[in-house]
Amino acid sequence: MEPPIETVDIVLPLEKSEDETARRQAAAIKLGIPFARIGGIKLRKHSIDARQRAVKVQLRLDVALDGPLPPDETPHWSAPPLSPNARPVIIVGCGPAGLFAALRCLENGLKPILLERGKDASARRFDLAPILREGRVIEESNYCFGEGGAGTFSDGKLYTRATKRGPVAKVYEVLVAHGAPEEILTDAHPHIGSNLLPNVVKAIRQSIIAAGGEVRFQTKVVDLLVSGNRIHGVVTATGEEILADSVILATGHSARDIYRLLESKNILLEPKPFAVGFRIEHPQPFIDRTQYHLNPDQERPRLLPAARYRLATKIRGRGVHSFCMCPGGWIVPASTENDEVVVNGMSLSRRDSPFANSGMVSTVEPEDLQYLTKEHGVLAGLVFQKELERTAKIAGGGGQVAPGQRAVDFLSGKISSSLPETSYFPGMTSAPLHDLLPSWITSRMREGFRLFGRQMHGYLSEDALLLGFETRTSSPVRIPRRDDTLEHPEIAGLYPCGEGAGYAGGIVSAAMDGLRIADAACIRK
Repeated sequence: MEPPIETVDIVLPLEKSEDETARRQAAAIKLGIPFARIGGIKLRKHSIDARQRAVKVQLRLDVALDGPLPPDETPHWSAPPLSPNARPVIIVGCGPAGLFAALRCLENGLKPILLERGKDASARRFDLAPILREGRVIEESNYCFGEGGAGTFSDGKLYTRATKRGPVAKVYEVLVAHGAPEEILTDAHPHIGSNLLPNVVKAIRQSIIAAGGEVRFQTKVVDLLVSGNRIHGVVTATGEEILADSVILATGHSARDIYRLLESKNILLEPKPFAVGFRIEHPQPFIDRTQYHLNPDQERPRLLPAARYRLATKIRGRGVHSFCMCPGGWIVPASTENDEVVVNGMSLSRRDSPFANSGMVSTVEPEDLQYLTKEHGVLAGLVFQKELERTAKIAGGGGQVAPGQRAVDFLSGKISSSLPETSYFPGMTSAPLHDLLPSWITSRMREGFRLFGRQMHGYLSEDALLLGFETRTSSPVRIPRRDDTLEHPEIAGLYPCGEGAGYAGGIVSAAMDGLRIADAACIRK
């Protein structure tokens, strides 16, 4: 007979948080039982509480009474044998939405045919060198396109505010089953890192193929085969027709050609809010000192991770907020075409860069772009993004050199005479970012910065650097779908999915949406 198991939440000082005995003692006190009754403990959740000067660690433990804990099952993934006549499902896009949709299709007895315009993760890594060293974008293989999607080489943060904890746990377990560190099962803000995530997505691909699915790289979808109100397959750039009565469209928010294709075929699209702004970069020790209440000459304790922050406010009806904060990270070029400059952030699993960066953006609502809507209709947001990216390209002066400005100079409206060091490898040139953004965004960003500077003393120091522009926070277009079947309301069998369709905002939420859509494709009639 297995011993009874209790789940308890305890709080320990940082210096005792890794001590097994201290954990057991705190659990015994919390349960009101003798220490000797605790037969075993298992960590279920770990989070840092740095709200007070004395940093605490919050722990959730499973506690076995009067006997040992049963061993945990190692997460694994499997699917039943696939029937030779299994119904095919085409999945366009090999990001987290597409990968998890493919896994769920296999679990449901369907055969996924995964089509990816870019290259596999190993080959894709080599294609990052030209953009970093030469400022030359390989337009089908870069930080956005290829196996694993944009997240593969831009950080691998897994934190989500989704409330459906069951599906979230499922996503984490699948990732661990394919080589992600087990810590993501317990960390409050789990993170894999851009050095580890490529091997995880490669392992998922191998599982898909081993279970009977297909994965095709450098296979760009350029048309949809639609007859009446039903989809029958897709056409690739080579002219090949691939047939299936279900097509999951999981192309990510940077596949702008897909939105143009849908518009050209008069398939319903909708504008949606998005956000644009900068990457803001600080020395990581400053963020550590501020968030962990350290003295000016005090190093971050070994048990504390590189500190993060989150800042948000609303100004005249529009949000101004930090986005995709990367402690101990790098700013990277996320352009997908050679006539633009786009910046994003990433970090490795160790998060040991001397810099911290974050998106700092302002919301753009469809009504803000009425001056573009008259000519460009539902794609006005795409046009607006592209205009900013081309502006950044010109201001940078060539290649992937980014326009930069000290935050204090952005506030005062002057060009920076010099710029601080940066993690951005392609380089930067001083530019008037305050004039390059529309005035209605600049004014809100300035108000937001002043507020954040009061909330986080030193945030607007001379070391705070802005690089432009962060434009790919989310899609400015939504591909609508029905509430009941999750199909496009006009095209039966077409399933918009993930970030590119406007239904997710990160690795985990995209993966969860992929699971949901694959279930819907399984039951369609």
